[in-house]
Parts: sequence; C-alpha cells; structure tokens
Amino acid sequence: MTSPSAPVAKTGYPWPIETTRLANGLRVVVSEDRTAPVVCVNLWYDVGSRHEPPGQTGFAHLFEHLMFEGSQHVKKTEHMKLVQGNGGSLNATTNPDRTNYFETMPSEHLELALWLEADRMGGLVPALTQETLDNQREVVKNERRQRYENVPYGDAWLRLLPMLYPEGHPYHHATIGSMEDLNAAGLDTFKAFHQQYYAPNNAVLTVVGDTTPSEVFKLAEKYFGAIATVPDIPAAPDGRLDYPATEPVRETVTGAVPAARIYLSHRTFPFGTDEYDAVTVLATILGNGRGSRLYQRLADGARIAQPDYIGAYGVDLAHAPAPVIITATVKDGVSVETLENGLAEVIQSLVDEPVTDDELNRAKALLTTAWWRQVSTVGGRADTLGRYATQFGDPSTAADRLPKWLAVTADDVTEAAAETLRPDSRATLIYLPGENS
Repeated sequence: MTSPSAPVAKTGYPWPIETTRLANGLRVVVSEDRTAPVVCVNLWYDVGSRHEPPGQTGFAHLFEHLMFEGSQHVKKTEHMKLVQGNGGSLNATTNPDRTNYFETMPSEHLELALWLEADRMGGLVPALTQETLDNQREVVKNERRQRYENVPYGDAWLRLLPMLYPEGHPYHHATIGSMEDLNAAGLDTFKAFHQQYYAPNNAVLTVVGDTTPSEVFKLAEKYFGAIATVPDIPAAPDGRLDYPATEPVRETVTGAVPAARIYLSHRTFPFGTDEYDAVTVLATILGNGRGSRLYQRLADGARIAQPDYIGAYGVDLAHAPAPVIITATVKDGVSVETLENGLAEVIQSLVDEPVTDDELNRAKALLTTAWWRQVSTVGGRADTLGRYATQFGDPSTAADRLPKWLAVTADDVTEAAAETLRPDSRATLIYLPGENS
C-alpha cells in the first residue's frame, strides 16, 4: 500500500485545521486545541436514507444501532463499556444525508477511540449474526412506535416528506424506514449494505482537541490504513427538483392529539447555498422565539396560537431543495381555519412588509450565538468540520457559514420569501383531535 498523501494546512477558521488522505481514500481532518485534556473522534459516513434503494428503507438508521453491537475484535456492548469506562461519552446519529459516530474521550485514550472506530468500520460484518440483527431490528421497530406512531403529532415528519418530495426522490422517506422493509431483509442483504457504504473511501475521520495532527495521522494510518477501499460505491439518486413546488398539497389527520396543529412547509434551496443562507435568516425572523413575527402576531398579539408551540425552522439538507417548516397549535376556542389564515398572513407579510433593522439584527444575533455554541466544544467542532469535509469537500469552508448569514440583507429575505413561500407551493398538514382517521 502506498503512503498517505502529504498533510495540507487549512486556514480561515478560528482553530487550526490540517487534513490528509490515506491511500485507501479515508480523509482525516485534525484541529488541535490544547484548552482542555479531551479529544473528540467523529466519523462521518456518506450514507443516509437518501442512499437506500427501494425495499431497503431504514437500513442506514439500523446500522446506527448495529455498529454498537460488536465487531471483529470487540464483543457485543463492549464498545460502549470501553468508552464510558475510560471517562468518555459516545453516540451516533443518522439523517437523510449521512451517518456519524462519535466519542469524546480524555486525550490519553485517543488511540483507544480510533481503534474502536476502525474495528467496526472494517470488522463489523464478520461479527454480525442473525441474533444481533433480529434484536436490533426489534429495537428500531419499537423506536418507530414510540417516537413516531404512538405519540401526538409524532408522524408529522413521516407525512411531510412524501408531500414535499415525489415518489422515488431520495428524500421521499424518513430515516426510520418502514416496518415492511425492516422485516423483509435478510442478514446477507444487511451485510451487503454495510460492505458497500461503510468504507474508508466513503468516510471522513475528524479529530478535534488535545492532540497533534502528526499523532492523529500516524494513528489513523496504523488502525485504518489496512482497511480495503470499496470500488464503485453507488451514488445516491439524483435529488434535483424545482425549488418551489409547482402545486399545493394538503392532508388532514384526525387522531389522538390534544389540540389542532398546523404544519406548513415549502421546498427552498439546498443547504450550503447563498439562497439557503437567506432562508435560514428568514426562518429565524419568522419563527425563532418570542421576538419572531409569528410569536408577536399570533401568540402574543391575536392570541390564536399556543405560545409554546409556534415557530419556523429550516431542515438543513444539502443534496436537494431543503424544506422550511412553519408550525403552530391552536389555542382553546380558536378554529383551525382562523389559525391557518393567521399563519398565511404572517408568511405573506415577509413579502409585503420590509424586514426591519431590529428584526434582521435580532436574527443575526441568534444565529451567531447558535453558531458559536455549536463550535465551542470539541464535539460540536468535530461534527461541523466533518460535515463540511463530507458535503463540500473542504472542512475549512465551515468558516464561511456565519459570515454568509451576517451578510444577508433585508432585500435578500424578502426575495427568498417571495420565491419560496408562495401559497401555490405549500404543503399543508393539519392534525385535528378526534377518532383516528
């Protein structure tokens, strides 16, 4: 095997960044920070629910669970015990765009964390048994019941995605997957999915904290360098769509909910674009906190919405037009039609009434705080750098995000609202209390 490429220094970020790529394709990103004797190891795999072929929905999320159930040299549940027993914490998450696994450890245990991640990258399949698969399949099915099916409004995301993205689109289904697909797939199918996507040339390893780039690069080569490249990893289906939808869609659900709730959603632009930066500021002005237009006009002003259940936010998806979601719950004695009309009026006000300096400055202050909160910990910073390396090819481009939010103007917000929040492109989901429909 040839040696890894020479490290490349990155600038333009508040902390130093150095990167390299091993001969097997694994990208390694290191940001040294000697503030505290801790280190975070974060692996981003470029596989999420958007990569799942028909009949295999929920696979990426199921592997989020299976990756903790033992690998070639780590017994079942031992990964978690080794991390926590040495003073660390760990977790994993899956979304439509990616899966990531991460540990924050005392820095003297950096090597342990890297060995654990390498063993389950290269050695999960030999340890995967039918018993383990069946056990974790039931765990995921129970998670679907508890988080989505048996709680009020829990299936809103499951319903909104098909309303926003057509059949066959990579964002059409949620990461939790369907019960039918989870039940139908056999052990060999799951093994094949892992062998296809959980590969060094489909991953970014990010390490942030009390270490040096040279130490990380050496350990990465030691533990990951012998894992074979996977050729011809299939690309996700093409996610390109018209940015605003071309016609409205609507669904009303009657069920066991305490009050009527409305979700309004629109396709906008992909995360990472200048246009989506404007949408991010727009959503903050529209629905983030007590100073937002929605709260001021519908909860505090007209008093037709419950103050604790009103807001707007974007879902930061990078490979197709990302959705913005606006939601509110009616107050007692208020009709759902009254609240829907009120929501529509406030949304339209972003087109008809210029954004004020106070609104714009407040939104930028909130986004600034959120950004620095995200990158103030080694874990948050590792996740951010891993994201930008995976989705945009260069971790240092993370430094651009906050300045781009701060550069958004009132006119940019108005233009984004006029283009993306049109009534004829709206997906409307309404929950009504009553017998299940």
